[in-house]
Amino acid sequence: MAQLLAVVGGGDLPTHAVLALEALRKAAGRRNQPILLELRGAPGANPLPEAAIREAGAVLLVGSGDLGEGRFGALRRARAAIADVLTDVNGVLDRALSGAEAAPGARAAAGTKRIVAITSCPTGIAHTFMAAEGLQAAAEALGHTIRVETQGSVGARDTLTAAEIAAADIVLIAADTGIDRARFAGKRVYATNTKAAIRDGQGLIGTALAEAQRQAAGGAVDAGVDAAAEARPEAAERRAGAYKHLMTGVSFMLPFVVAGGLLIALAFAVGGIDAMAPDHAGTLGYALGQIGAKAAFALIVPALAGYIAYSIADRPGIAPGMIGGMLAANLQAGFLGGIAAGFIAGYTARFLNTHIRLPRNLEGLKPVLILPLLATTITGLLMIYVVGVPVAAVLSALTTWLKGMQGASALVLGLVLGGMMALDMGGPINKAAYASAAALLSSGVDAPMAAVMLGGMTPPLGLALATRLFPARFTQAEREAGGAAAVLGAAFITEGAIPFAAADPLRVIPSLVAGSAVAGALALTLGVTLKVPHGGLFVLPIPNAVTNLPGAVLALAAGTLVTALTVGLIKKRPG
Repeated sequence: MAQLLAVVGGGDLPTHAVLALEALRKAAGRRNQPILLELRGAPGANPLPEAAIREAGAVLLVGSGDLGEGRFGALRRARAAIADVLTDVNGVLDRALSGAEAAPGARAAAGTKRIVAITSCPTGIAHTFMAAEGLQAAAEALGHTIRVETQGSVGARDTLTAAEIAAADIVLIAADTGIDRARFAGKRVYATNTKAAIRDGQGLIGTALAEAQRQAAGGAVDAGVDAAAEARPEAAERRAGAYKHLMTGVSFMLPFVVAGGLLIALAFAVGGIDAMAPDHAGTLGYALGQIGAKAAFALIVPALAGYIAYSIADRPGIAPGMIGGMLAANLQAGFLGGIAAGFIAGYTARFLNTHIRLPRNLEGLKPVLILPLLATTITGLLMIYVVGVPVAAVLSALTTWLKGMQGASALVLGLVLGGMMALDMGGPINKAAYASAAALLSSGVDAPMAAVMLGGMTPPLGLALATRLFPARFTQAEREAGGAAAVLGAAFITEGAIPFAAADPLRVIPSLVAGSAVAGALALTLGVTLKVPHGGLFVLPIPNAVTNLPGAVLALAAGTLVTALTVGLIKKRPG
């Protein structure tokens, strides 16, 4: 049986390129087809040997960019997009071995379309860019042109221009947070979550082209499409429900938590443990503490509530949401009250915006007078007379219990939080644990954040260590990816473990959960606390950001070692 060569060029899609390479390796192994693979452009990648090129029967060129095609001379070749390999690897191999070029999916079936897209996730790191890669690969496979704007943790990158939006056939939004749609008035818009773009980019683009609805000014879909649907999200967005709205609030809240927590830690580092006492007024430590505690932390709950409401009702929800959040803070209802205020304000503003009809010449009064007044009044009265007191009581009981945790209760909570961080590596379960711990920081409860961050760092760090301790258990590409996983883990980006888990989920994911659960349990049992919700290893040296730093290091090391050893024991050698 003649040997098949395959060259995979990731270009802007490095994660998908690794997955495509492994899919080809496993599919060829199942059919006993000799294959040599090259991951083009990867650091330390081994090029195909000249002798192998001379003796090969065919070469499969996957992806885009410089694939070094000139070295193959007259060798029979086939081509495929990365998305084709990920969706139908056996079909790609069949076409490569038979000498036919890989079919480009549904390429140009309905003509080339111009697509503009936005991707965003709550923390604005991995899923934002993985969704962008998924859409780019899918558009290439289908023969469409696409421009993707990523709204990440440092703001928008590759921002769409007005000309690009005007020329586009559709606008595709793949986001787990609320997106401002004001600039898309008059365009056909389809909204969904990042998971859809990551898992099935081609299917998502097909659905979007068929189901996108025209958006009127102000974020509503065109009344000519569905008058009753005005001022509501798209159907796909409605399915995301409360989770998406909550994650939008959390994503906007996080900078306040990070800035406030670090400033308070710096205040203690500069002025000692009593730096914020009144008799230290005028000192640098006191000033830093005022900025962190009295300004940044005071805005956490209003920001959470305001942007939950914004996700639900767009701009009309911001004012009533933030005011409701401030009331929640004043009523000692904390982040639970802020969540309640955000949903009350958002759905109230959306209901009023939908049902209040004014003559066209008075329509301008709605966003600046009528909606803020009515929605804020309703939200405020409900918070004061109905929601505030019982929610404050619940928060107080929860805070007391969490602060008094020790022994078995701390162990169990740490196990649960740590395990949740590794179970879906950035998915809904991971984000639920993270959002809960980050919100608790505003109430002065900082132990769960330690379990969450250490548990979230463990999966990529453990896998990176496993590639060094047990290299025979991993493919060449996975061993090369181990270094990148270590960097991502150090920065508390759990998604660095996804390529390894995707290649062997039944063995890798339980190993990740075991290590993260150990890290979380040890952190809470040893009394580790953390005042900031992100940063990974880079925040550990900051004075007073972490309580019991040796315990934190021990928990992280133990969890990493458990993951590495478990993976090494149960993972099979690559076929």
